[in-house]
Amino acid sequence: MVFSSVLFLFRFFPLFFVCYYLLPGRMKNVILFLGSLFFYAWGEPVYVLLMLFSTVVDYTHGRLLERFRGKRASKAILLSSVMINLGVLCFFKYADFLIGTVNSLTGCAFPLLNLPLPIGISFYTFQTMSYTIDVYRGEAKVQHNILDFGVYVTMFPQLIAGPIVKYRDVEEGLHQRKVNLLAISAGLKRFCVGMAKKVILANQMGELWVLVSGLDMRNISMSTAWLGIIAYAFQIYFDFSGYSDMAIGLGQMLGFHFPENFNYPYISASVTEFWRRWHISLGSWFREYVYIPLGGNRKGLPRQLFNILVVWTLTGIWHGAGWNFLLWGLWFALALVLEKLFMGKVLAWLPKGVGIVYTLLIMLVGWVMFGMETISGIGGYLGAMAGMTGNFLDRQALYLARQFGVLFLLSLAASVPLAHMLASKLEKSRTGLGIALYRFGEKLIPAALLLVSIAGIVEASYNPFLYFRF
Repeated sequence: MVFSSVLFLFRFFPLFFVCYYLLPGRMKNVILFLGSLFFYAWGEPVYVLLMLFSTVVDYTHGRLLERFRGKRASKAILLSSVMINLGVLCFFKYADFLIGTVNSLTGCAFPLLNLPLPIGISFYTFQTMSYTIDVYRGEAKVQHNILDFGVYVTMFPQLIAGPIVKYRDVEEGLHQRKVNLLAISAGLKRFCVGMAKKVILANQMGELWVLVSGLDMRNISMSTAWLGIIAYAFQIYFDFSGYSDMAIGLGQMLGFHFPENFNYPYISASVTEFWRRWHISLGSWFREYVYIPLGGNRKGLPRQLFNILVVWTLTGIWHGAGWNFLLWGLWFALALVLEKLFMGKVLAWLPKGVGIVYTLLIMLVGWVMFGMETISGIGGYLGAMAGMTGNFLDRQALYLARQFGVLFLLSLAASVPLAHMLASKLEKSRTGLGIALYRFGEKLIPAALLLVSIAGIVEASYNPFLYFRF
């Protein structure tokens, strides 16, 4: 079940929230847990058991860590939790890739398992791992109520594609939270904005990317290749940030406060800055649970560069079982290492606009690696972008530019914080006109976006969430 669907908007959403708001106090956790299981089971009925298995495993390990705190056994308990979580994740996500790789290298014919990837497994596995690690460190209290812990793991707004929520971020809300009209209103507005990003911008840009990436790379023009990858950059941003906005908005309506996941990454003046603004919850997870434990930047530059390489190799692999994802991770490891060595100082000296252009070029090359599934496909697309086909501009590129020109302009406007800055300025305005404009826009714009999005959902045939497959 996806948020941008008739099923969710007109069936699950109203029925669930009517029940949620009518039930008193602690019963809200019961309906949230059951509703989340139903939400997940609609698309993954069998793998609900896998998610419940992860829930029981880490709940039990948390209780054991409390019992043996300060004793030698606590490290073994933590290691057990990490190994079980990673074992399950690797089995379902990488088993067929590893078998296929062995077959191609050795000429063997080991049968593939052909297991469908459980939706959201990378996200909820990282969440449950963070809980046991934080309990071991003494940074989170042990949850004694398995229902409350189950709510944390299965909570449907961010279950499928994040943000990755640490237990300590929602611990208080699991026991006691307030749901009022202001929070519901703010959550609905955030949800409408996120859905508009997804339906109006991401889906349309996705259609252009599917068209261009499916062309013969030997004949594609350089202009068409650039239009295609820019469209993919907008698609993946509005797809994922739109989902995050919807998840955060639904969380507000439930009485929770999920962490922000995006902060206008395409205005970044360096790759380092970009990754502080993009998928913030994942970057925070790797920094807190991998980079810093490895030594971070505390053990000298060579060790810091090695730590960056490890983190970004793992980040690439986390996104999927494919050589393209590994290459994507190594590409950004290289970019970040170069910025630590000298490029960061160069970018700090140059005008910010130059840094933004540099970062966008690095990102677009990275998105080619992310979006094309084969090494040959990546090479062919990058070659077309570099003009190696000898075809620089053709009628197809001009046609696509005319057809999608307005959409590109809208996507560009939504990728920068100008509208946010204007709204903030009007909100703080001391003039009657400014305040009136803000209040009018605050009510009208989300409603208009909702209506346009619903119309798009009803007519759409292309409506995937890209990060569901991670």
